[in-house]
Amino acid sequence: MTVGGISKASRELLARVLRDSRETISVEQAAASLGISTNAASRKLTRWAQQGWVSRVRRGLYVPVPLESRTTEIALEDPWIIATKLYAPCYIGGWTAAEYWDLTEQIFRSVAVFTTRKPRNRKPVIKGSSFMLRTIPSKALFGIKPVWRGSVKVSASDPSRTILDMLMDPSLGGGLRPTVDVFRAYLKSSSRDIGLLASYSKRLGNGAVYKRLGFLLERLAPEETAAIEICKSQLSTGNAKLDPSLPARRLSTRWRLWIPDNWKKEATDD
Repeated sequence: MTVGGISKASRELLARVLRDSRETISVEQAAASLGISTNAASRKLTRWAQQGWVSRVRRGLYVPVPLESRTTEIALEDPWIIATKLYAPCYIGGWTAAEYWDLTEQIFRSVAVFTTRKPRNRKPVIKGSSFMLRTIPSKALFGIKPVWRGSVKVSASDPSRTILDMLMDPSLGGGLRPTVDVFRAYLKSSSRDIGLLASYSKRLGNGAVYKRLGFLLERLAPEETAAIEICKSQLSTGNAKLDPSLPARRLSTRWRLWIPDNWKKEATDD
């Protein structure tokens, strides 16, 4: 859709709405800015979208169209903000948080979002931005830090929580190898806090996380004997996979973990 003309009166109203907005425009925010009902605000936003001055993200949520744009088919300026608006309560995590905390140099196309909601589409594409959604219980909303994106405050997992989320589901680190690389970077970084890892692991209460964390600590940070023993004491019954996405025929009985065939010297039957 191309950008069309707008009257002086409408331009003044739109300017007021944009001045009060923070990167996105909701019907409720527009109604408050203009002192009108939500129904009237919805009609104005619909009209402005038809004229090309705002672009609809979903029902009731819009983003401004840059003045220099000739079309409303614009890319999202900051997908983190849109994720927060659409999926709150939520936080940005996984590979996206690992990038933010400088724990990986890999570039991932999708934004990883952990939400208490249960969206039908777990891999939506919104205005050209891809998202990977994971549903978590409300009690798992911890280990989160506020991050400013322009004038908007969003939530992101802190480095320690980022590691545990990736150990819980290595696919959110891009797979086992990238997840281990991120863990190595974490162990070498100023964010390293093994005590916090252990505390978060207890709150998560996920047996597979203890198994993967203990296994990797024993190989990458063997001096962390206290944390390794905590992991060992919390092992659940049954066997898990080091990476659920890979075939595995070798079992580490010490950690009750099936080890992928391409995981070489680390795999031992002890």
